Amino acid sequence: MKASKYLISTFKEAPVDAEIVSHQMMMRAGMIKKLGAGIYNYMPMGLRIIRKVEQIIRREMDQSGAIEISMPVVQPAELWQETGRFQKMGPELLRVKDRHDRDFVIQPTSEEVVTDIARQEVKSYKQLPKNFYQIQTKFRDERRPRFGLMRGREFIMKDAYSFDKDVASAKASYELMAQTYRRIFDRFGLKYRAVAADSGAIGGDLSEEFQVIAATGEDAIVYCPSSDYAANMEKAQALAPQTPRPDASHELKRIDTPTQSTCEAVAELLGVPLKTTVKSLVLATDITDEHGVVKNSVVWLLLLRGDHEMNEVKVGKLPGFENGFRFATNAEIQTHFGCKPGFLGPLNLKQSLKIIADAEVAVMGDWICGANEEGFHLSGVNWGRDLPEPTLVADIRNVVAGDLSPDGLGTLNIERGIEVGHVFYLGTKYSKAMNATFLDVNGKPQLMEMGCYGIGVTRIVAAAIEQNHDARGIIWPDSIAPFTVVLCPIGMDRSEQVALAANQMYKELLEAGVDVILDDRGERPGVMFAEWELIGVPHRVVLSERGLKEEQVEYQHRTQDTALKMSPSEATAYLLKHLELV
Repeated sequence: MKASKYLISTFKEAPVDAEIVSHQMMMRAGMIKKLGAGIYNYMPMGLRIIRKVEQIIRREMDQSGAIEISMPVVQPAELWQETGRFQKMGPELLRVKDRHDRDFVIQPTSEEVVTDIARQEVKSYKQLPKNFYQIQTKFRDERRPRFGLMRGREFIMKDAYSFDKDVASAKASYELMAQTYRRIFDRFGLKYRAVAADSGAIGGDLSEEFQVIAATGEDAIVYCPSSDYAANMEKAQALAPQTPRPDASHELKRIDTPTQSTCEAVAELLGVPLKTTVKSLVLATDITDEHGVVKNSVVWLLLLRGDHEMNEVKVGKLPGFENGFRFATNAEIQTHFGCKPGFLGPLNLKQSLKIIADAEVAVMGDWICGANEEGFHLSGVNWGRDLPEPTLVADIRNVVAGDLSPDGLGTLNIERGIEVGHVFYLGTKYSKAMNATFLDVNGKPQLMEMGCYGIGVTRIVAAAIEQNHDARGIIWPDSIAPFTVVLCPIGMDRSEQVALAANQMYKELLEAGVDVILDDRGERPGVMFAEWELIGVPHRVVLSERGLKEEQVEYQHRTQDTALKMSPSEATAYLLKHLELV
């Protein structure tokens, strides 16, 4: 490709609404153009990157035995009504009507459509397993689209769906996809972690997220540096202390805390570590009738160490919380505690309630909590002596750095990540709702076991920039760069020698299969270099009349501060070897 024939439009400044690095740099590099809120045109430079990401995905998916199909972006509502998602999914599902007033959806995902394909096409166990995938445009009507391609409304995604005859076969399909994803992400050339993830209401342990490591990531990733343990924050297990609960050594005291309504403020007032305090969280679960009308509510008190935070996903899995929970109202708190929030605790209750203690709190002694009296706390609180043992002891907190790893092989660290992929065992959730069955070896109908596997194609592009950039611009890995090599001839429009040498190297690299662009626009060196550094092409060769007189060109990788001088033939050989094309 020659730059004079291509569309290159870079800008010195990013739009004011570009909040994160990837959004800013993609806009400045002319890779995307905003059309509407969360909707972008993919310009030629950006589309090249997307196509390279797709190429890697497609190759590995095909090698895994998956079969590519393409499902419509606009889908009839009837299929979504079969699973109930047409009614249950929130406003993120864009619903539309055609001229005949029939309901349709703009697909955010395609479980219903692919299950419909399977129930029509798969009749016998002999046809299983099957794995269908597509790389297709999706749409989710985000309430607040932001961050460019990171959280847009329209995006490109690879979604795959496996169908199996039984659970054992479904687990094998899942493991195949989990390993395929690792090969895909290895080929992207990005630093990533595959982490255990929560599997939601479906349950089970077969769920992994693929997170690209980036300081700007929204997700917290928990891992053990000395083992293979890794999980997202929702899934990470906080081990209960191995030491027994200490005996009570302090008497129970009522402490004057007139304005101290947080654990931090109380600990500071008393000059004690925050970890000696216990915070009270009051939740409620509603009991509804068949029409969804609330008949009754149950109030719960959750106790966590003052320096810990509640993990809502873990709480949602506790007995009694399966149908959801909410924070208690002020009226409910007043009824049970006789006090406003900030001074709550498990002693001196107005009405009894169920108490759930985090595993850490259950083995604490002489702790500090609210007195259920405004302006006062209690110190020296002990289980058994001052209050009954908790109704339930469970892991209900987020882990923190330094906690013991659940595998016992070290301590935990936490880093930030961007979720770009997810592999998930679905079971029969959709096949049961849509009656997707096959005939087993005995000729009896059985529900297909399913798995789903997604990669955010356009999100990968944004995540790669968040991980790989500097003050000058983007730093692409070779595998997904818009161009792998850029030739920057200085004064090509004025020097026949430079033009001949540049065109010769360009021809040799093209014939060797290198994805190279020749900047033949005659731009000034400073402008030309700054533009390609912003765009992020990883390998640059500069040709100048002065250098060529000494039979030298300058090679520089995007991550390097200085250039290497070598002959034009050496530069070509160096690139081919580095790019593993010889």
